Amino acid sequence: MDAGFARWMWHQLEPVHAGFWYSPEVFAEAAGLGIPVEERWPSYFAWRAAPLGEPSAGRVASAFYSFSPRMVQRYVPSVWEVASGERVLEARWRAVDRMYRGLLEDGAGSAEVREAAALARAAAEAAGHHGRPMSAANAGLGWPDEPHLVLWHAIGILREHRGDGHVAALLTEGLDPCESLVSFAAVGAAPVEAFAGRGWSDEEWGAARERLASRGLVGADGVATGTGRELRDRVERLTDDLACGPWEALGSEKAERLAKLTNPLFVAVLQSGLLPATNTLGIGRIAAPAR
Repeated sequence: MDAGFARWMWHQLEPVHAGFWYSPEVFAEAAGLGIPVEERWPSYFAWRAAPLGEPSAGRVASAFYSFSPRMVQRYVPSVWEVASGERVLEARWRAVDRMYRGLLEDGAGSAEVREAAALARAAAEAAGHHGRPMSAANAGLGWPDEPHLVLWHAIGILREHRGDGHVAALLTEGLDPCESLVSFAAVGAAPVEAFAGRGWSDEEWGAARERLASRGLVGADGVATGTGRELRDRVERLTDDLACGPWEALGSEKAERLAKLTNPLFVAVLQSGLLPATNTLGIGRIAAPAR
């Protein structure tokens, strides 16, 4: 299977899942736990880290990779004093249920959603988790009963599987957490301002840029050199290669069927305005590529 197919599937499925991080229904569930919701980061770290148990700041910074450890320490482990990991996970299912029922209206239990859930689950269950802490943690949670919850959970396993592989690709190319963001901004993937939420100081960002410049990867203006662009291309190709396994197991015909079945939800999420137009993934602007 062409590794580009894995990227196409990510483009299709990522928005279907990522509305979770911005949904008012999800923030309402976080507030019900006592987690502050004036900004999105306290609940983000709680929701995403809870599959790991009640991890320390060091474990979260290691697994999430691109966040400043200093930023992680602002929210972890103090969030577990507000709500246990177990309570967070229970509320996470309720949050997904509320979000998807709002987006799908009467379609949450439709035949199309059930079929999509079965296909997504098959792909997720085919994913290997060796050396992939985030996908392994999510896969270890077990499966809910409702098809729309199965769909979200399966996509979550697949996105973390891809994300774990992306970290491996960054490590392979010798990019530390801050350098990974600086090099990404350097190729124009997202504006520098979009990465402010990752918590790196101007001094840390500048030092990372200098390290990349010493390797000939960026110029004095912070823009990637030809060598820098080649390195980022290798990172993305390796990320795609490492994400292929679940789709090879499912097969292109079933995967394309999953993409078709999830397209109404894809459109509903984008039309909802939940996803910011400018972010570190660019997902607010993604239109599913034609195949």
